[in-house]
Amino acid sequence: MQFQDTNFQLNKRDSGMGSGQAGTLPEATYFCLPYCRQVPMKNRLNALLAEYRLLLGYLGRWLLLGAAVAVLAGTASAGFLVALDWVTSWREAHQWVIALLPVGGLLVGLLYYYLGQSVEAGNNLLLEAIHRPQAPVPLRMVPLVLLGTLLTHLFGGSAGREGTAVQMGGALADQLTHRLRLRPRDRPVLLIAGISAGFASVFGTPLAGAVFGLEVFFLGRLRYDTILPAFLAAAGADLVTRAWGVGHTHYPLLAAPALSISNLLLVAAAGIAFGLTGRLFAATTHAVGAFYKNRIAWPPLRPVVGGVVVALLVWALGTTDYIGLGVPTIVAALQGPVLPYAFALKLTLTALTLGAGFKGGEVTPLFFVGATLGNVLGLVVPLPLPLLAGMGFVAVFAGAANTPLACTLMAMELFGHECGVYAGLACVVSYLFSGHQGIYGAQVVGEPKHRRWLRQQGKRLREL
Repeated sequence: MQFQDTNFQLNKRDSGMGSGQAGTLPEATYFCLPYCRQVPMKNRLNALLAEYRLLLGYLGRWLLLGAAVAVLAGTASAGFLVALDWVTSWREAHQWVIALLPVGGLLVGLLYYYLGQSVEAGNNLLLEAIHRPQAPVPLRMVPLVLLGTLLTHLFGGSAGREGTAVQMGGALADQLTHRLRLRPRDRPVLLIAGISAGFASVFGTPLAGAVFGLEVFFLGRLRYDTILPAFLAAAGADLVTRAWGVGHTHYPLLAAPALSISNLLLVAAAGIAFGLTGRLFAATTHAVGAFYKNRIAWPPLRPVVGGVVVALLVWALGTTDYIGLGVPTIVAALQGPVLPYAFALKLTLTALTLGAGFKGGEVTPLFFVGATLGNVLGLVVPLPLPLLAGMGFVAVFAGAANTPLACTLMAMELFGHECGVYAGLACVVSYLFSGHQGIYGAQVVGEPKHRRWLRQQGKRLREL
């Protein structure tokens, strides 16, 4: 059979024919040519379909697991926020209860000494479980941190709420690994999703919550293989908390001046102050904790002594503005001048409270410290006072927790996108100047902040 070579050119070496000559091919080859041309296209199509079946399965799987984490963490945060609002209102209406802060300290100390030694590490226990997954996070972490935080706020300690929500979210998420018989490699992913869900639902910031879970356990590095579960859990938990009818504090939108070199330099200078303050907060809290551990052998007695110290200071100050969450003062700092030493008082009372063994988070006190510090800087820095307070709100936290990306997103979620560039620069500079220190001792140095500290890579902050 004759085959005119129009689409398939045989070279001289292979066919022995000159260019343009007709050749004789076997009949089988003639019939195979169209089929052989189609096979690569079919293979590519099958490979593409297989790829997207895999991705759709992955998406569907984590939609279900993320929804489960979101329901658990969002519901827990909703109940916690309602209870926290109630105990705060009751304490403000019955301020005599602050005199019983040592009694509250004894209750918290006994609670953790007899029932909670396995979960006393709190947030650091979750970070350790991500780095080195071993025994499951005990479910008892949920009721213990909830009760411990409520007692701390009821009797007048200075603490936050993020630690409680994060621990509840992480502990509840970790239970799914065993109950659903998931693969061991899924466990760290669920823990990160639980952390993201707890953070997002307690502050109403799903973007910041998602990135916080990805950013918090490694200093200077993100884990992108968990980005989908973290975002799904964070967004879902925020929706669940709102579905329960629980709202969040509304902050004013911040106007930002036009970008200029001078304004960026001023923001960078403020960021240095914020970073140093975040480092001071972390160092002071750790120093107070070490002092109590070295001087008082029996753990339940530490918050008793700490309660006496904090109660006396509150009595001497004659105001309750610097205990609890301090949200009214934060809002005031975003609107007008506040006392220039307010940030120092809140920093001191929070370090004395948490260092002594009371329970709660560090983040809202850091918001207070940052917002009031930024307010004070407005006296000397020629930038709008609300903008400086808003930058301090997120940047001191960014330096103390080593989470600049999450804090930048938080600024835009809480204060509007216009402040994003200035808040982002303040957070990044604060992160840099806080050094390899932080409120979470189990954080691992993934990428050092400067090449001079390369030897610290892979070490935990508490080891430095």
